[in-house]
Amino acid sequence: MYLKRAAFFLLFVLAGTFSWGQTAGLQPYYLLKPVSDKEYGFSGDRQHGQSGDPVSPLRAKVINERSEPVIGIPVIFEVVNYPSGGGDYVIDSRLVTTDTSGIATVNFRLGTAGGEYQVIARIRSAGDENIQFYTIFARDSDWLLFLVLGLVGGLALFLLGMEVMSKGLLRTAGDKMRTILGNITNNRFKALGLGAFVTMVIQSSSATNVMLVSFVNAELMRFRQTLGVILGAAIGTTVTAQLIAFRLTDFSLLFIALGFVLHSFSSRQSYRNTGDAIMGFGILFFGMYIMSDSMYPLRSYEPFIQLLLKMENPLLGILVGTVFTALIQSSSAFVGIMIVLGTQGLISLEASIPLLFGANIGTAVTALLASIKSGSEARKVAIAITLFKIFGVLLFILWIKPFASVIEYISPGAGAQNTEIASMAEVIPRQIANAHTVYNVFAALLVLPFIGFLARIVDWMVPTPTPVSDHEFKVKYLDDNMLKAPVMALNLAKKETIRMAEVVYVMVNSALPLFINKDPSVLKEIERQERKVDFLRDQINSYLLKISRDGVREERVNESFQVLYTVKEFELIADVVSASLVRKAGQWIYSKHDFSKEGRKELEHYHEKTCKLIKKAIEVFSEVNMEKALEMKMKYKEYRTISFEFEKQHYQRLEEEVPESVMSSGTHLELMAMLRNISSHATNIARIILQWNEPVRKD
Repeated sequence: MYLKRAAFFLLFVLAGTFSWGQTAGLQPYYLLKPVSDKEYGFSGDRQHGQSGDPVSPLRAKVINERSEPVIGIPVIFEVVNYPSGGGDYVIDSRLVTTDTSGIATVNFRLGTAGGEYQVIARIRSAGDENIQFYTIFARDSDWLLFLVLGLVGGLALFLLGMEVMSKGLLRTAGDKMRTILGNITNNRFKALGLGAFVTMVIQSSSATNVMLVSFVNAELMRFRQTLGVILGAAIGTTVTAQLIAFRLTDFSLLFIALGFVLHSFSSRQSYRNTGDAIMGFGILFFGMYIMSDSMYPLRSYEPFIQLLLKMENPLLGILVGTVFTALIQSSSAFVGIMIVLGTQGLISLEASIPLLFGANIGTAVTALLASIKSGSEARKVAIAITLFKIFGVLLFILWIKPFASVIEYISPGAGAQNTEIASMAEVIPRQIANAHTVYNVFAALLVLPFIGFLARIVDWMVPTPTPVSDHEFKVKYLDDNMLKAPVMALNLAKKETIRMAEVVYVMVNSALPLFINKDPSVLKEIERQERKVDFLRDQINSYLLKISRDGVREERVNESFQVLYTVKEFELIADVVSASLVRKAGQWIYSKHDFSKEGRKELEHYHEKTCKLIKKAIEVFSEVNMEKALEMKMKYKEYRTISFEFEKQHYQRLEEEVPESVMSSGTHLELMAMLRNISSHATNIARIILQWNEPVRKD
């Protein structure tokens, strides 16, 4: 009995040894995850699925030392980890033999809990155990809702960060903007550099383009001067993409905290503006982190993957990029979204290039919208931007694959990665940023020599209309698009105030001839000019209120007050003309009275002095010229003395009973008093500028 048992045991051991030798034990077999060109994620590793649903089969492949598939090898599949509450998973078989392709396939159903499920596949080969790990991510039933919320919220933070950063940078450099603007000449290379610099400061080519439309509409620049700036703006906007590609999301909260400290605890406005820029930079990257994290489940979401593959169709990619950029009005934001997709390995370089082309065209939509209510010169700027963007796309659209190869060659390669997706996630963000930069730099440099030709095309497309008389009251310089740049908006408010002052000057200049020539038609024109002054007053004051809501630097508060005060003084001058002078003229025109020869000369002389004083007030306000302001104060005292001397001479004529002087005495004296009152209001403009600029001069 004992011998029988020993023989049976020996036989069993020999059979087991022979079996393992035939399968895995004695042969050098290797277990690996199979791949397929036809199916993404063929092995089933790192896929995503909804909790409780079956996922793609898990596959393991057995090969021999010659890399040939081995048939009939038993592969053990075993779940080694699952989330709490996910123990109701289903795996259809734990032991599966390989098929003719050397592949063992097992079906797997996720448990009802969301989280990570880990499965291992193993064989024994030449005494060693070969193991492959598989991770399956289970999405909760409401995963799509949280994905959308993450994308929308992350995008909102991204755009908010760009706006906060842009405002901080613009306020920091805002005082230099006027100087920069004044330096823009017909030198195309200088304009190119200035356009790139301004766009780097405000972090948005769309904003630069809108500013150009506003400047041309306000006659601060000529259309042809903007062309070099437009090309430079296209280059400047690529800096944002390069910053985003550094993937500083891990430090986003640090930037937010640092920016908050500078903004909240600094007494100097320049430090607070710097804090805003840093905080906006951090918010931007935090928004990117949220978007990236919410997009992670899309790595294996088949419908989304198929959609991205379709983006490699150039026309579809350009259309999507154009529409999306036009909607969010920021090419930098859209490029940022593409970089976020790249960080997840969800988009290839070839698919991103048409989207980049579309993003460049989409920026032109913002300029076109801003030019709708503008003049023909401003519309030319928008048309030029659009033509440049379209030309660049047409230049590159047939060379996408060679262009992608060049970008891959000049961009850093991937390090050692476990998966293809991880390798893509490492290199694609920088490749997208580099493609954006190379495309815009090359297109700008190619177009730069042909700026004159481009200008002639635009001039032909948008002919200058025949000027018509301006009977409709409307502002000429005020532009809500400039409110994001308070310094520039104040400059526009000043120009509109000067325009209002010119209308007031015309009113005063035509007031005395009304009495001398007795032309009743002038009355209606003065009344119309008064309505225009009131309209401009309301528009300027409203615009200044909008600027103050957005916030201005402390050193700009004085300037804002000076504009407001000057508007009030010129309006008071207009009221003197329209109310007192016009009322008196209405009586005088239909009377048979006239001034004496001496009295008329005195009135004409003092009226001329008053008009000169108004002109001087406009110059002082425009130039903030302290010397002219002091000169005005001295002149007013001189003119006041002259007016009293003229009144004294008038009284002498009354004593001599000069008939004309006796009949016109009341009107003569009232006119002298009104002109003196107008001179006082004009001089007040110089006084307030002297008073409010004295501290600035001492610094």
